[in-house]
Amino acid sequence: MAFESAWGIAEKDKDAKTLDALLDDSLTYTDYDGTLKTKSDFLAGVKAPGHNRELQVVESTAARVYGDTAVVTGIYQVKGVDKGKPYLRRGRFTDTWVLRNTNWVCVASQYTLLSR
Repeated sequence: MAFESAWGIAEKDKDAKTLDALLDDSLTYTDYDGTLKTKSDFLAGVKAPGHNRELQVVESTAARVYGDTAVVTGIYQVKGVDKGKPYLRRGRFTDTWVLRNTNWVCVASQYTLLSR
């Protein structure tokens, strides 16, 4: 859960160095609109000057650990501005974390919008 929290803070602060450490090089990220992204795609979007995340609130999370793998699910809201357009989204996420060389890294992430 600490890694999920660190991810949210790093994304809001555009902290690509922290995100780089949390995300595996093989990351597969499925965004809310169905766009499939690699780690480099995801980091480029976070660093983009036209993308500013103002608020991220995690409403709930749950984790299941299977040896060296953990699956985290939850619901969160995010508010920001993307390319000059304000947004407020609420969605469900599923993140898959794997223990590699004593470090937990996210190898897959998926985010689905929830209807209001």
